[in-house]
Amino acid sequence: MTELSALSSSIARSLLDIGAVHLRPNEPFTWTSGIQSPIYCDNRLTLSYPEVRSAVADGFCQVIRDHYPDAEVIAGTATAGIPHAAWVADKLGLPMIYIRDKAKGHGRQNQIEGLLKPGQKTIVIEDLISTGGSSIKAAEAAREAGANVLAVVAIFTYQFAKAERGFADAGIPLHTLSNYTVLCQEALASGKIQSEDLDMLSRWREETGK
Repeated sequence: MTELSALSSSIARSLLDIGAVHLRPNEPFTWTSGIQSPIYCDNRLTLSYPEVRSAVADGFCQVIRDHYPDAEVIAGTATAGIPHAAWVADKLGLPMIYIRDKAKGHGRQNQIEGLLKPGQKTIVIEDLISTGGSSIKAAEAAREAGANVLAVVAIFTYQFAKAERGFADAGIPLHTLSNYTVLCQEALASGKIQSEDLDMLSRWREETGK
């Protein structure tokens, strides 16, 4: 097992252990969008577990050092990406900014808070990738403000094909610390789901994420 594979499995186990991710193959959740889903993910819970949030920050730092050692700015998406971006920026000794989903309606009407200089090489930190739309929008806002966006890095992805297409079309590399496939395998190993649930979980991802 490679170092990143071990990290992916470890993060998945942690998300399951602290209840940040729930799998209910036979009693689906209803997302805000109306989608019926066998999985619910709330990575904000990682904030309340020092060991988990530290492992997440270390994982982000590892990805950035391995792939983007020349990164100059760490950007967090509002709101879930902000605390993780702060910890990563601190560990790497880099400036941090954060990106709102839209510009403020008052004051200077900023969408980006913090100092971003034109051309600075920027990593966008996100907690969760579903369809990818909000993360791509944040990265494009940074681009419009003059950033050279190197990549989006997130804790977890549902591995939807539509998200992969969206990032590819936008020309934005995506890296995640863990993913749906690994999480399902860890859930099976820990007895949280049964082997017969795997096919249904896989079909749901493929059909929902087209």
